[in-house]
Amino acid sequence: MNRSEMLRRVRERTDAGSSWDIVVIGGGATGLGIAVDAAARGYDVALFESSDFGKGTSSRSTKLVHGGVRYLQQGNVPLVMEALRERGILRNNAPHLVSDLPFVVPNYQWWEAPFYGVGMRVYDVLAGKYGFGHSKNLSVEETIEQLPTIETDGLRGGVVYHDGQFDDARLLVHMAITAWEQGAVLANYCPVVEVSKGDDGFVDGVVVRDVESDTEVRVSSKVVINATGAWTDTVRRLDRPDARPLIQPSQGVHIVLDRTFLPGSSAIMVPKTDDDRVLFAIPWHDRVLVGTTDTPIDEVEEEPLPFDEEVDFLIEHAARYLTRDPGPDDVLSVFVGIRPLVAETDAGDTAEISREHVIRISDSGLISIAGGKWTTYRKMAKDAVSTAQALGDLEDVGCPTRELRIHGYHLNAERFGRLSVYGSDAPEIEELMRSRPGMGDPVHPRLDLTPAEIVWACREEMARTVDDVLARRSRSLIFDARAAIEAAPRVSEVMADELGRDASWINAQVTDFEAIARRYVWPR
Repeated sequence: MNRSEMLRRVRERTDAGSSWDIVVIGGGATGLGIAVDAAARGYDVALFESSDFGKGTSSRSTKLVHGGVRYLQQGNVPLVMEALRERGILRNNAPHLVSDLPFVVPNYQWWEAPFYGVGMRVYDVLAGKYGFGHSKNLSVEETIEQLPTIETDGLRGGVVYHDGQFDDARLLVHMAITAWEQGAVLANYCPVVEVSKGDDGFVDGVVVRDVESDTEVRVSSKVVINATGAWTDTVRRLDRPDARPLIQPSQGVHIVLDRTFLPGSSAIMVPKTDDDRVLFAIPWHDRVLVGTTDTPIDEVEEEPLPFDEEVDFLIEHAARYLTRDPGPDDVLSVFVGIRPLVAETDAGDTAEISREHVIRISDSGLISIAGGKWTTYRKMAKDAVSTAQALGDLEDVGCPTRELRIHGYHLNAERFGRLSVYGSDAPEIEELMRSRPGMGDPVHPRLDLTPAEIVWACREEMARTVDDVLARRSRSLIFDARAAIEAAPRVSEVMADELGRDASWINAQVTDFEAIARRYVWPR
């Protein structure tokens, strides 16, 4: 993917007075899913993202592709079945990024084994042919074997079940490439600053500002889809300033620990915490993720900060279930995602708000899609594009994404070791590593990131800033926030050489990234 080429195509079409079939606003999971679906149906699609692909919530998930055990507890069986089906489809289409992960529910009360054992067997039945593995009850010894560092005081056994794990930001990048391969045009750092309307009062396009050149271009389109997640209402107010809020935002916090806190190959799932949420401790890459919280917030920020009590809550709960109690100094990184929950009635407990998605069409024809969850992005995209098809009187084409392979598809990607997240691109990156001395050497002793991967991110994945590389093209910022800050100067130098930037750009990038990364450092 090449950003300059993308924008050239946008301007050429504008100059020619031609209209796109669909313009998508937002480059997160939903927006990119829509771009993939629409382009695969043969529509002319352009997607614009105000920052980087997945800069918001979509890169800050709990890294799970799951049916939602909590939704089963709430009795929302249809949502669980839909999510389990989509989980299986996603693993089939992106096996290099989605894998099976055993989860153990440790039992400390006499009633937990039969209660959760039955519940997980229902989960298995609902998954049907899309199942990842069978659940079963574990003895105390089997539970300790699965979770070597589980707290054994009062342990009665456990229940193991299977769900999916993935790398959200890497999947986003590969979805963007998939959309491009299908014919879509995508541009990051291009915020939509205006939703334009024709004489009839109907939406007929957008005005986009290219941040890098500080120029604007008007883009005509038969249909405009607002897929901006937590910023849904911001775009809706471009269409109608008095639009009633559709989103009730809530933030979820995760802490990242060293792998020694949970050295086994299984995750811990706590069905009910002090705030009635599900808590996970998950082995991910070479780290452990613990999360998440659910705290209603009033304002949506691009780089939200955790509240002290949220981090304290996660550390305290992790200590309850692990033999080695983590403290604040053990936190390698803390990251926050904002859930774009749909709450069209008076707000209540955000943990109880449905994760189902909704589609709304304004009086002027702006389509907005909100809610949902990462696992069901493909179904959300399918519904949105089918709505656009009807509204824009586009050719009636069926959705082809059920069996559409995501870029990087590889059945044996684990053979590439750490580079497995690149899937079929891994051999080319390995070749880059061998291209000249130092290209395969880590840029920091505590990070695996190499100059070859930085070059690849700039050349093939539209990385434009140090934050793009350290936070999303690689996961260095999540793995170790302090190490990422220390690596920023070297990363900026490699990027500057590849992108043709000067010393002032390098200095600005290091300063900007440090300001972002400091928000991931704990204690503050």
